[in-house]
Amino acid sequence: MKRLAFAFPLALTRGATVRDARVEASRPAARPRDLGELTAKAAIVTLFSLMAFRLLGDFLRHGHVTGLLLVGSEALVVVLTVFRRSAGTVDRTLRARLLTVFSCFGPPLVKPAAMVAPMASEAFTVLVSAIGLLIVIVGKLSLGRSFGLTPANRGIVSTGVYRFVRHPIYLGYLITHVGFVVANPLNWNLVVLAAADIALLLRAILEERTLAKDAAYRQYMQRVRYRLLPGLF
Repeated sequence: MKRLAFAFPLALTRGATVRDARVEASRPAARPRDLGELTAKAAIVTLFSLMAFRLLGDFLRHGHVTGLLLVGSEALVVVLTVFRRSAGTVDRTLRARLLTVFSCFGPPLVKPAAMVAPMASEAFTVLVSAIGLLIVIVGKLSLGRSFGLTPANRGIVSTGVYRFVRHPIYLGYLITHVGFVVANPLNWNLVVLAAADIALLLRAILEERTLAKDAAYRQYMQRVRYRLLPGLF
């Protein structure tokens, strides 16, 4: 309010109209938001760049196709974050932030089960994981500049895989997690991924509360009725 009270009379003394004064008054208020956006971008790009390089090292050592898909998925986060649109509406609540952090950074806490036999053949688990990761990658490409981690409206997307479910990227992650647990059946992995996936589902609900403020998204919800699993959720 102090900035607004200061900027408004200053603009009038320069012979501007009331409309110009309002525009001038709104500019200082945008600076902290811009700084916050740049800080968030820098943090996401740094963290996911480090993750992508670590996954690239794993791929070069083991040569698994799922490793290459993981590298592509995390590298896309970096690229899309750099070029994403500014958000019109953002959920900045602590709940939204915590759900975002845990759903993103909980899965990297899983462990390989070197001493425990997998529940299915390697070919099956690789196929399941690869399908999940491909859905994730196509979903991110479909979002394009509307991509973001925290619940926000950066432009409504209803094309590509978004014609089938409202959160295809989350569906892809769930499929990938199933493949990983089947290949590495440890209680730790099951607990970590179950908790991360619950956070993911709650995050989807929060995202929709933010997006549903836009009439275009409400119309999209009428056309595409399910979030992840047609007929279930």
